[in-house]
Amino acid sequence: MIKVHLRLLIFMCSVSLFAQDYFPSNTGVKANNSNYTAFTNATIHLSPTETIENATLLIKDGKVVNVGKSINIPKNTTKVDLTGKMIYPSFIDMYTTFGVKKPERNGNGPIYGASRSGFYWNDHIMPEQDVMASFKYDSKSASELHKLGFGVVNTHMPDGIVRGTGALIALNNGADNSMRVLDGETTQHFSFRKSVTSRQSYPSSIMGSMALLRQMYNDAKWYSDGNVDTKDLSLEALNSNKNLLQIFEAGSRANVMRADKVGDASNVQYTIVGGGDEYERINEVKNTNATIILPIDFQLAYDVDNAFLASTLSLSDMRAWNQAPHNPRLLAENGIQFALTTHGLKSKKTFKSNLMKAIESGLSKQKALEALTTIPASLLGKSDVLGTLKPGSYANFLITSGDVFDTKTQLFENWVQGKPHVITNMDVKDIDGDYNFKLAGKDYKLSISESTTKPNAKLESNSKSLGTKISYANDWVNLTFKTADSTKKEYIRVVANSVNVNSLSGKAIMPNGNELSFYANKSENDTEEKSEKEKKADSISEKMYMSPITYPNLAYGFKEKPKSETLLFKNATIWTNEQDGVLENSDLLIKNGKISKIGKNLSDGNAKVIDATGKHITAGIIDEHSHIAAASINEGGQNSSAEVTIEDVIDDEDIDIYRNLAGGVTSIQILHGSANPIGGRSAIIKLKWGESAEDLIYDNSPKFIKFALGENVKQSRFNRNERFPQSRMGVEQVFMDYFSRAKAYDDAKKRGKPYRKDTEMEVLAEILNKERFISCHSYVQSEINMLMKVAEKFDFNINTFTHILEGYKVADKMKAHGVGGSTFSDWWAYKYEVNDAIPYNAAIMHNVGVVVAINSDDAEMARRLNQEAAKSVKYGNVSEEEALRFVTLNPAKLLHLDDRVGSLKVGKDADVVLWSDHPLSVYAKAEKTIIEGITYFDIERDKQMREAIKKEKSELINLMLQDKNKGLKTQPVKKKEKELLHCDSMDSHN
Repeated sequence: MIKVHLRLLIFMCSVSLFAQDYFPSNTGVKANNSNYTAFTNATIHLSPTETIENATLLIKDGKVVNVGKSINIPKNTTKVDLTGKMIYPSFIDMYTTFGVKKPERNGNGPIYGASRSGFYWNDHIMPEQDVMASFKYDSKSASELHKLGFGVVNTHMPDGIVRGTGALIALNNGADNSMRVLDGETTQHFSFRKSVTSRQSYPSSIMGSMALLRQMYNDAKWYSDGNVDTKDLSLEALNSNKNLLQIFEAGSRANVMRADKVGDASNVQYTIVGGGDEYERINEVKNTNATIILPIDFQLAYDVDNAFLASTLSLSDMRAWNQAPHNPRLLAENGIQFALTTHGLKSKKTFKSNLMKAIESGLSKQKALEALTTIPASLLGKSDVLGTLKPGSYANFLITSGDVFDTKTQLFENWVQGKPHVITNMDVKDIDGDYNFKLAGKDYKLSISESTTKPNAKLESNSKSLGTKISYANDWVNLTFKTADSTKKEYIRVVANSVNVNSLSGKAIMPNGNELSFYANKSENDTEEKSEKEKKADSISEKMYMSPITYPNLAYGFKEKPKSETLLFKNATIWTNEQDGVLENSDLLIKNGKISKIGKNLSDGNAKVIDATGKHITAGIIDEHSHIAAASINEGGQNSSAEVTIEDVIDDEDIDIYRNLAGGVTSIQILHGSANPIGGRSAIIKLKWGESAEDLIYDNSPKFIKFALGENVKQSRFNRNERFPQSRMGVEQVFMDYFSRAKAYDDAKKRGKPYRKDTEMEVLAEILNKERFISCHSYVQSEINMLMKVAEKFDFNINTFTHILEGYKVADKMKAHGVGGSTFSDWWAYKYEVNDAIPYNAAIMHNVGVVVAINSDDAEMARRLNQEAAKSVKYGNVSEEEALRFVTLNPAKLLHLDDRVGSLKVGKDADVVLWSDHPLSVYAKAEKTIIEGITYFDIERDKQMREAIKKEKSELINLMLQDKNKGLKTQPVKKKEKELLHCDSMDSHN
C-alpha cells in the first residue's frame, strides 16, 4: 500500500501541471512540479512491433521523456520498480459517444419541410453540429473504460445523417477539459439514420439517405463555387470539415458497400464503422480501400436444449454466432486495415472477453494491439503523441502482470497524461487458483478467484460444496467454512499466509477450539510452466472450428462460385419463342454463356451432355414487377423520389433469389413501391445466386422508373393524411408540375447556362428525352387515361402500366399510345380500386395488340409464374406458346431486353430452364435454371444441400451445447418471420 500511496502523491504533486499556465491562482503559492518518474526493470512494449526487456520508462509533465535499457535518470526522479511486469501503450477507441447524451425524439407524426432557416433544406444534415457544445466529461464511464485499457477516446453526437464533428478526449479523471480535450475537431460523422430531433419525413428509407447525401455533396460544391446568394451554415460547415477524417457508421457488410458507393460518387474516402460480418464478402470490402472501425459484438450461443425451437433457427443465424469471431483475423489476413471499438456492445465489460475470443479464433496479438493503438492514432493524425511510448508521446500506458492479451493477466494501472488510475493494487499478490489440502483426515479442494480485487472462494469435500467466506489482505488469507456434517452448524476457521503464489500455510481452528497446522498446495494444473501455457494458447486457434463461408453465406450458398460451362442438352422439347416455335426431340448447345446452336444431332467434344429426353427447355422466366432482393422498397418521405434508385439497396443474400430460381425465374425488375406518384428508379437484375449486389445488375441496363396512381399515392388508408396529393386530381398536378420543372431545368442545361445539379430533375429530364422508361402502378381507367395524356403533352410515352387491372377497358387506347400491360392473372377484390378486375384482362389486352406480361409483385407467386401464365389459356383461350411468352419474351420486350433474353435464339444469353414436364403444367419442376451458361439451380444439388444443411446445423448445435455446458451465457431462440415486401411496404430503418 505504501507504493500505491507514493504513486498517488507523485500525481498530486503534479496536479498544477493540468491547469492552464495563464490562469490566476487564488488557492496558494503558484508553483510547477518539475520532478520525473521512472518505471524501471519492466518489459516495455513501445509499439506493437517493438519490445524492450528490463527497460526503463521516464516520464515528466504527462509526456514520455525517454525509454530504453540504459537511459540517464535525473536526480529529481521518483523510481517505481516494475520487475516482472509489463508496460503497454494504452488503448484508443476512435468511435464512441463518451460524454454525450443522445437527443430524445421530438414528437410523432411526419412533417414535410425543414424546421430551421439558414441551414440546409433537410434537418437531418447537420455538419455544423459541434460535439463539444454538448460534451460533459463522465468520470464513471471513464473508469469503466480504464478497466478495459483505454486511455483516449474519440467521441461524437450519434444523431442524424450528417452528425457534425467529433473530438478527441483523454480519459484523465484528475484534470479538466483544458487538458483532457486533445483535439476539439478531429472527425466528421455520417450515417444512414435520421435525427430524432426532427420530424421531417424525408428520407424515410436507406436509399433516400443515400440520395440525400449525393445531393448534399452536389449542393456543397454549387455553394462553394459562389452560386448561392443566401447563407447556408450547414454547407459552409460541410465544406470546412472536408479535410477532417470522414467516419461513416454503416453497421453491416451491405451498408459498408453502400457507404463506399456514396463516397465514390463524390470522391470521398470514408473510414467506415462495420458490422462484424465483413468476412462474408471479404474481397468486396477490401476493394473499397476503406479502413474499418470494427465492433466486436459477438453473439451468444443459442439455447438449443429445446429441439423444436432449435429447429426454427436459420443456418445463417447459427453461422453468424460461429463465424463472427473470425472476422478480425480474416480482415487482417486479407490486408484490410481496421481499428477495434467498444461501439455496439450492450455492456462494455464484454469487450475483453470478445477480444480474447477473436484472438482464440486466430487474430494475432500484434494485429490486436495495432488495432487498439497505432492504427487509430494514425487515422486521427496523432501518431506523434498517441499509440506508442516513444519520446514526446503522451504518458498513456498500462501496467500489467504479463501479456495484456492473456486471460490470466491483470491490469494494475492505467496512466493517462501521466496520471495513474489504479485498477488493481499491483502490490497485492495474486493467489488465484485451485488448491488441495488435508484437514483432520479429510480431503478438500479450494478454488480462489479475483483475489486482487474482491476475493471469492469455493470449497468442496467429497464432491460436496461447503459454504465458504474468504478475506485477503496484506498476504494473509482468512477462510471460514462449514463442516461437512450437515446435521451440525459448525465452522472451521483458517488463517494462512501466502508464502508464495503456489501455496498457503498457517493454522486451522476446529469447531472444538483445537488448532491444527494448515498447508494448501496449488494443483499441478495451476503451476505448469508458462511456456506450456503459451503452447496451449497457440494451439487454441487451430481447434476453433469455423463453419465454411458460402456465396451467399446462408443455406444453399455455393462453397465456390459456379462457373460457366459448355452444356449440350439432348432430345428435349424446346420452346424457342421464335418463328421456329416448339421443337420436338431437339438439342441445345450452350457455350461461352450464349446459346450456340439449336437443332438435331448436335455434338461438342468439350460439352457436358445432359439427357433431356421427355423434358422441356424454355427461356428463363422474367418477372417484370418484383420486390424481392431489396433491402428497401419505398421512399415515401415526399411526393417525388426520382432521385433514389433500387440499385443502391439490392439484397444479394435474399433467399427468395434462390426460391425464384427454383421456379425457373432468371431475370426480374425490382420496382420501387407505390408510396408516391413519382417513385424511384428500378433495378433490373439477373438472379445470379452468390454474386455481389453490383454483379447482379444487367450490364448496360435499360433505365426505368416507377410511377404510381390511385389509393396508395393519395394515402387513402393512412391514419394521417398530410402530404400532397390527397386526391386523384392532385396526382395529375404532381406530374404536370414536375415535368414542367424538369423541362425548364433541361432547357437551361442544354443552353449551357450554369445550373445546380439536381438528381431528381436529371432523372425526369431523361424521361422527357426518351432515355428513361416508366413502369406505372395503375388500376382505374380514368387515371390510366390521365397519365397517357400527360405523357403526350410532354411528347413521350408511358412504357408499361403494371397491375393495369382495368386494362381491358382501355386496351384500344393503350394500343394507340404504345404502352404495354403487365398484369396479374387472377387477383382481384383485395381493395376498392380493383373491384372491376377480371381474369380475362391479359387475354383481352393481348388480343387488341398490347404487349402483355404476367407479373408477380409477390415473392411467393414469383415461384410459379409459369402456372400464372397458364391461367390465360383457361381465361381467354390464349395459345400455350403465347401464354409462355407472357412470362418470357413479352416482359423482355417491355424491359427492352428482348435482344438479349426472353427466347431461345443463337447468340442470345444462355438464360435457360430445363423443366421436368410441360412448362405450363402444375406438375412441372425446374430441374436446372441456367444464367449465361452457369447453373445456379440444380434440383439434384438442392437435394444434396438439404442433407448438408442438416449436418452443418447439427454440428453447430453441438458446439452451442458445449458452450452452455461450460457455463457460458446463452440467448433464447426467437423464431423470425421473413417479411415479404410489396408495393406498399414502408421502411423501418429510420
